[in-house]
Amino acid sequence: MPILEVIFSLIGWLCLYMLFYWTFSHRGTEWNCRLVTLSHGVLIVLLTAYVIFIDGPWPLTHAGTDNTELQTFALAVCLGYFFFDLGWCVCYHTEGPVMLAHHAASIMGILLALLMGVSGCETCGVIFGSEITNPLLQTRWFLRQVGLYDSLLGDAVDLLFILLFATVRVGVGTAMFYCELTSPRTTLIMKLGGVVMYGLAWVFMVDIARFGYKKSRGKYKKWLENHKLKKENSKRKLDGHSDKSEEKKSS
Repeated sequence: MPILEVIFSLIGWLCLYMLFYWTFSHRGTEWNCRLVTLSHGVLIVLLTAYVIFIDGPWPLTHAGTDNTELQTFALAVCLGYFFFDLGWCVCYHTEGPVMLAHHAASIMGILLALLMGVSGCETCGVIFGSEITNPLLQTRWFLRQVGLYDSLLGDAVDLLFILLFATVRVGVGTAMFYCELTSPRTTLIMKLGGVVMYGLAWVFMVDIARFGYKKSRGKYKKWLENHKLKKENSKRKLDGHSDKSEEKKSS
């Protein structure tokens, strides 16, 4: 168990939060915390992508194998962040029970992988799939804060977020979940952790589907209203032209 790496990671994320706190003192505490979350999301996606696609081994075929040094480092960096974020959420009461359960399950899963020294490759795979949509989620929040969410950029961020979540976290996640359950090397406790994380992913997916349906329905209604308004305006213009032509003929 790389205790020192986890402690240094936690201290590093705390220092980054304080740096943002001093730099953006005119902003609220959530702004600074989300900047840390955005930084972690970008860093951990790049790090776990290197672990999965370049350093190896492949999580779909080597679930339950011994952890490599790079896998251990990536897990320690991520665990330190989750300790920071869970503590912040508990202190400021910003998240609901589902998100807190997700954080707790993530911490337990990473802790188990580090303590047992196995299943690092699929744990990094789960982190990659979970965090790849995180930068988009934070971007969406920041767009709301600066008044740019109700724009083409906001729509593009939402669409990309939904597509990535559905294809990577649920689609690829289903394949990884199956490989973990069927792998003879994966321990029972890690398989149970996989069940919890996969179940939470579907809870989020249902909420995201509802959001996507409501937003698309609202956009469609707005388009119908604008289309109807344009037709009425064009009709009024035609009526005005016909009235003028009639007046000219009568004169």
